[in-house]
Amino acid sequence: MQIILLEKVANLGNLGDIVKVKDGYGRNFLIPQKKATRATEANKAEFAARRAELEKQQASFLIAAQARGEKLAGFLLQVSQKAGVDGRLFGSVTNGDIAEALTAQSFEVAKSEIRLPNGPLKTIGDHVVSIALHHDVVVDITVSVLGEH
Repeated sequence: MQIILLEKVANLGNLGDIVKVKDGYGRNFLIPQKKATRATEANKAEFAARRAELEKQQASFLIAAQARGEKLAGFLLQVSQKAGVDGRLFGSVTNGDIAEALTAQSFEVAKSEIRLPNGPLKTIGDHVVSIALHHDVVVDITVSVLGEH
């Protein structure tokens, strides 16, 4: 399936690129999330007419993400979780827990924006967590997991 990208998509292309993707990826993910549209002649003409508007919209998203990133950069978040005497947690701290804690601290962060490369946090201590606010804006925060008995 050939599609026109309506925004930058990681590992696929930039705004306006016409790329070939598997049918399911395009039909079930990219098109419903308004990240792309089918590459028909009518859609190509419509995209050409709307290109400037879409570029301005993407630029405003980038500026907003950079502003959020400057506020978040270097932030220390403390999360308490039940733990054993050896420092391992009963359970884990997931991206959902981190998103809830950040929202409670008045930072609007969706759990899908939080990147845990090694999976959920399962030990007490400080962990560096990346938050991808935009494709081009990724900030690191420190999550300090505190054990409670």
